[in-house]
Amino acid sequence: MNKIINTGAYPVMITPYQADGRVDWGAVKALTEWYWKKGCHGIFAACQSSEIRFLSLADRIGLARTVKETADALARTDKSRAPMSVVASGHVSEDPDEQIHELRSVAETGVDALVLITNRSDIANTGDERWIADTAHLLENLPDDITLGTYECPLPYKRLLTPTMLRWIASTGRFGFIKDTCCDADMIRERLQILDGTGVGLFNANAQTLLRTIRDGAWGYCGVMCNFHPALYVWLWENFKQQPEKADYVHDFLSMAAFTEVLDYPCTAKYHLDRFEGVPMTTLARSADNRKMTPYHCMCIDQMKQLADRIELELGIN
Repeated sequence: MNKIINTGAYPVMITPYQADGRVDWGAVKALTEWYWKKGCHGIFAACQSSEIRFLSLADRIGLARTVKETADALARTDKSRAPMSVVASGHVSEDPDEQIHELRSVAETGVDALVLITNRSDIANTGDERWIADTAHLLENLPDDITLGTYECPLPYKRLLTPTMLRWIASTGRFGFIKDTCCDADMIRERLQILDGTGVGLFNANAQTLLRTIRDGAWGYCGVMCNFHPALYVWLWENFKQQPEKADYVHDFLSMAAFTEVLDYPCTAKYHLDRFEGVPMTTLARSADNRKMTPYHCMCIDQMKQLADRIELELGIN
C-alpha cells in the first residue's frame, strides 16, 4: 500500500544561498522549521521554486534529504500534531536512464512521495500514448514501495495532464500526489471527478482558484505564496467548511496577494523571510537576478505583509 500523505497547505521549498553562491544548508533547516511553526501540513522540496534546473544532482538530493530529516526531527520533538509530509522531485534530465538515476537517488532520501515532472515523459509532446509508455518505463525502474506524484512544472514547458493520463495514473495504484498548475477551476473539477475514490490527491498551485477547488474536493494548496503567509493557507484549509464567510474573506486577500509572484520571485520571498520572519538568508537566486528586485518590489511585499498581519490578528492566529 502506498503511504497516504497529508492534506492541507504545502509550501514549495526555495533554496537559500550563501554570499558565495553555495547552498546555505543552515537556512534550509531554519526555513523548514519556520514552515513547521506556521502549521504547514507538508513541504514540496526539490521543485521549481527550489531552482532544480540550476542545482547539481548532489544539491537536489541534499535538499530533499535535509528537508525530510529536519521535518522528521521536528515531529519527534513536538508530538502535538502530525508530522509534515515531504514530497520531492529533482527530476530534470532528458535521458531516461539519467532520469531513473536521479529519481532513485531522491527516493533514497526517505521522502514521503517521489514526484515525477510531467514534461519529462514524451519530451517531444507527441501524445498521451507515448507519455504513458515513457512514464510506465520510469515506474518499472523505481522502488515499488514509495508513493509517487506528478507535477505540471511550467518549465521548460507546461505539460498538462489529460483525462486519459489521469485515469492511467489512478489505475497504477502507485500515485498519491498531483501538483496541478492548470489554473482552471472547471478543469480541476473534472479532474477531481476522475480521481474521486482513487486515493490520488490533487493539490492546487493557483491561489485564485483555490477556495472553489478545495470546496470541490482538492486535497489542498501547494504553491509559491506559502513562502509569504503560510499560516493563512493553513487557516483556510482548516476552516473553509466551518467558517465559509470568513473563508471567502481570507481567500479574497490570498487571491490578490498572489499576484506579487511576478515581482522577481524567488528573490522577493527571500527578502520577506529575512526581513520579517527571522529566517536569515541572502536574496541571491539562480533563476532570477536579485539586482532587479527594486524598491517598488520591496514596498509591495512590505504592504502585503502588513495586511496579512492584520488579517491574522483578526483571525486570532498567533
